[in-house]
Amino acid sequence: MRITTSAARLAILCAVLLGSPAHAVDLTGLWTTNVEDCDKVFETKGGRTSFRQDADLHGSGFIIEGNRIRGPTTSCTVTKTKEENDVVHMIASCATEIMYQNMQFSVKVGDGKITRIFPGIEGMELTYSRCPAP
Repeated sequence: MRITTSAARLAILCAVLLGSPAHAVDLTGLWTTNVEDCDKVFETKGGRTSFRQDADLHGSGFIIEGNRIRGPTTSCTVTKTKEENDVVHMIASCATEIMYQNMQFSVKVGDGKITRIFPGIEGMELTYSRCPAP
């Protein structure tokens, strides 16, 4: 169950953060559910940012680099994107240690935050804030 939840969170992040260069929205960076916990979720060593070993104790997060989205247990590559006003729709190929799947995501972008929205399920949202650069 934990791997599935982490995979779903990562897929959402991938969809939100990984846009092609043609997009006006820049999602590159570190994202977490609570910006005050950025230092508890991420660490940078040798110029490379990764997740702390106990990151999941401090909320959810992901890293967006180009068209790649990384979570603690999942890695996604965004294959298609479409922007409609402040909403970005994405399709990503995601892999964990035990599975591979294509996922579809929609996120609303604004004010240093992204919100995963679930079309057809009104009121269900998951919001992430961009962490300051390390």
